[in-house]
Amino acid sequence: MYGNKKGGSYGRPRNDGPREMSDVKCSDCGCQTQVPFKPTEGRPVYCRDCYAKHKPKDRY
Repeated sequence: MYGNKKGGSYGRPRNDGPREMSDVKCSDCGCQTQVPFKPTEGRPVYCRDCYAKHKPKDRY
């Protein structure tokens, strides 16, 4: 009942193969990295290490 019509759950798309990666520069440390989405202008993008520092803590 809560899934979507494509077979995924909670609005997430199915895994239809490899994701298209985008080359970006981390907004914190400036290193080159890749992300599995197309960045939106005006929003920060972080490398894996910096993302872990900015990730919200679990609420539980």
